[in-house]
Amino acid sequence: MKLINRTFDELQPGDTAELDRLITLDDLYAFAAASGNYNPMHLPAEDGDGDGTAESVAPGMFVGSLIATVLGMRLPGPGTLYRRQTLDFHDRAHAGDDLRCKVEVLDKMSDHAVRLSTEVRRVSDGALIVSGSAEVLAPTKRFDRDDVEMPGLVVQRHRHFDALLDRAHALPALPTAVVAPDDPNSLAGALLAAKEHLITPILVGRAHGIRAAATEAGADISGIELVDVPGGDKLAAAMACQLVHEGRAAAVMKGHLHTDDLLGPMLDKINGLRIGRRFTHVFVMDVPGQPYPIMVTDAAINITPDLPTKVDIVQNAIDLAQSLEIEPRVGVLSAVETVNPAIPSSLDAAALSKMADRGQITGGLVDGPLAMDNAVDLAAATTKGLTGGVAGRANILVVPGLDAGNMLAKQLAFMSHAEGAGLVLGARVPVILNSRSDSAASRLASCAVAALHHAAGAHGAP
Repeated sequence: MKLINRTFDELQPGDTAELDRLITLDDLYAFAAASGNYNPMHLPAEDGDGDGTAESVAPGMFVGSLIATVLGMRLPGPGTLYRRQTLDFHDRAHAGDDLRCKVEVLDKMSDHAVRLSTEVRRVSDGALIVSGSAEVLAPTKRFDRDDVEMPGLVVQRHRHFDALLDRAHALPALPTAVVAPDDPNSLAGALLAAKEHLITPILVGRAHGIRAAATEAGADISGIELVDVPGGDKLAAAMACQLVHEGRAAAVMKGHLHTDDLLGPMLDKINGLRIGRRFTHVFVMDVPGQPYPIMVTDAAINITPDLPTKVDIVQNAIDLAQSLEIEPRVGVLSAVETVNPAIPSSLDAAALSKMADRGQITGGLVDGPLAMDNAVDLAAATTKGLTGGVAGRANILVVPGLDAGNMLAKQLAFMSHAEGAGLVLGARVPVILNSRSDSAASRLASCAVAALHHAAGAHGAP
């Protein structure tokens, strides 16, 4: 960042400077966190005055801080110190408004003091938001540097999941067989999704265990269908398959049981839910600071997938991305971005890329091998001379094996503060795969993703 000031001796009455600033939702969250002002009128997700809408009004002092920005960076610039500031508020600014802040030198005083008029207007209609005057101590020494750096700031919110939930709320609740929800955590996740009208749960498993979990959680399940299966978790999973075949359930949700016990009955060739593709897992991840959701696959089912399995992993992920109205850009990951016969994952990545070129994988762009940096960072891709629609822009990351996928997903969750929605694809219906450590947001997002995928009718090739 380059900064240049105007010293007291250089300033003249009539000198002006201005700065345009688009107010974003992240600005409001960041200002609330920095100032400690959590007035709901200023928080994008809150109804501030009880009228049923979120106002997203920019705090007055946030708008006033734009004046300080012009004074400190443009006129007089670095070295400027406030003496006083008056602010008269004429209108309100909101998230999404483009504001123009302007200052003008009125006169110079003793002790290197300068008086300036200040105003902030909305660019779209010219409406005056704030007017006033400032008195500052102008710098006396020249400042001219182009190496001023500030640490980056990422607001930890999950706007992509918010958007998915908004779309899913418009759909009919998805009839979902919840398998073995006989602990408070898994039962609460299903009930929360039901409260949000994302699913209509059918509780499948040991009735006495499910009722005991409801009692422990303080939940009322009297109005929810409960299918008693006293024989164990695998029989409960088999009953869920039967409910799907009967048309009573359009999705399956994991409760308090092992993933193998849930998926085993689904793989049965006669009574299961197989439809021609391998079952694969995908995390849809909302990573703060990323402009779009990131999908990681396969992180939970296929341990060391061979090339045919990776074809299904890629195709299932592309189909899900299309259901979510995400333009599929598949980066097949390896340790390097060049084909190396000594690195099997680079060979598979190159094969998958060529198979997409030949129409054996359809619906999205596929490129590989790509290292993680040049898959998601455009500058890194440019440095390596990588071109095309995927390098630096990948939103589907296909990993070499389960260990890499699991590590990547958990790194995003626990170090980058991402939320992840887990789904098993390739079955007759979406299979919602939650873990005990999932947050409420992750559980809801998993149900929303399942509902949107079901609504799109893209569950895999028959």
